[in-house]
Amino acid sequence: MPVLETRRLGRTGMQPKALGLGCAWFGKADNTDRDTIEGVRRAIELGVDFLDTSPLYGESERRVGLALEGGWREKVHLQTKTGTHPSRRHDFSAEATRWSVENSLRLLKTDYFDSVLIHDPQDIEDPLAPGCALDELLKMKTEGIVRHIGLGVRQHAFHRRAIETGQIEIVLTYLDYTLLDQSVAQTTLPLAKERGVGVILASPLGMGKLAGPEPKDDPRAHAMWAWCKERGTSVRHLALQFCLAAPINGIVLSGPANRQQVEEVYEAATTEVPAEVWREFRAEFGVGL
Repeated sequence: MPVLETRRLGRTGMQPKALGLGCAWFGKADNTDRDTIEGVRRAIELGVDFLDTSPLYGESERRVGLALEGGWREKVHLQTKTGTHPSRRHDFSAEATRWSVENSLRLLKTDYFDSVLIHDPQDIEDPLAPGCALDELLKMKTEGIVRHIGLGVRQHAFHRRAIETGQIEIVLTYLDYTLLDQSVAQTTLPLAKERGVGVILASPLGMGKLAGPEPKDDPRAHAMWAWCKERGTSVRHLALQFCLAAPINGIVLSGPANRQQVEEVYEAATTEVPAEVWREFRAEFGVGL
């Protein structure tokens, strides 16, 4: 069985497998506890050892907590976020930050997090202000509750500001390093590498546009899908492997919703794509390996 390579996540010291498990879809109302338990445990069986969740993702934290009972927690790096709990959204005060992290500890049935990300601030100065989220997370780091601190947001300028504090060890970026858009390669990625900051590339399938089903509302995604279909290959394989080959000290985060989708993502990440296919794809679309 093909295996995932081990990666270095910046200066954190963590060495997870190249493909991580984003757990947002496990929290949806039309999902079940069983879907999550089976999906998470199957991912771990396949070698995936980095899990990402958030209070924003519905039932995700509670369900992932169930999946990690019985010794499964010890097999993974576990990451959650703060600042987007529905009850305290965009509250980056010290009190709200500690409340959110402690609530996540309870739901996920753990006594520490390998990493916690400041999540989707509307103004990057809010969590970085003295006595607010970053300072409280640093305090929790000294207490052993949080091992590493990061930022999860789309704005590249926010990435830069956070990295320049010298306290942010991980940046999660999404949608801006895919077959459709590589803009973060000109901004955050080189700065992160220079400063030893780990990078997590999320949404490698472009929020479903490159997942396999026909993308009818995006002409470029549709052209890629049709090109792959004509050649009997899967755009999902190309999309995921393109991100896995990114010039980062970090990992790629994909978000399946059940055991079957976990297996499909793993297959897409580990099935060899012939070099000829990549050459032809690059010649057609100007992007590829």
